[in-house]
Amino acid sequence: MVEEGKKAPKFSLFDSNDIKISLDDYKGWKVVLYFYPKDMTSGCTKEACDFRDTFPNFKKIKTVVIGISPDNVASHKKFADKYDLPFTLLSDEKKEVVQKYGVWKEKNMYGRKYMGVERTTFVIDEEGKIKKIFPKVKVNGHVEEVLKILKSK
Repeated sequence: MVEEGKKAPKFSLFDSNDIKISLDDYKGWKVVLYFYPKDMTSGCTKEACDFRDTFPNFKKIKTVVIGISPDNVASHKKFADKYDLPFTLLSDEKKEVVQKYGVWKEKNMYGRKYMGVERTTFVIDEEGKIKKIFPKVKVNGHVEEVLKILKSK
């Protein structure tokens, strides 16, 4: 069970450049780990662009932004290139990390039930502990909420 105050589950996934990235790579850094359903969709694009547009604010406070979805590496590359995303996107095609973090859930759209990623953000501190979980994220204003948490002690 992933909870605030507990250690964030470890993982290793490939990024949009096909390089294996681990959570351990960011020891000593704050990490914003955001899970999103799908590259190139309206809500996910808006969320990614909001993180892109405020990215210098994250860098100033020694914080790394990482997006994870079940899309493949090639899809992430296209998404990152098209929207000039300056942060890491990781591919979880096997859905191991989305399940480990508890964000792979049953969803319901237009009466149709299916499994998918519930948009969720985890703020992880320098020691690898979860400082804050934002479940069922509403995209508008979300990045500002995340920055506020990071700047608070």
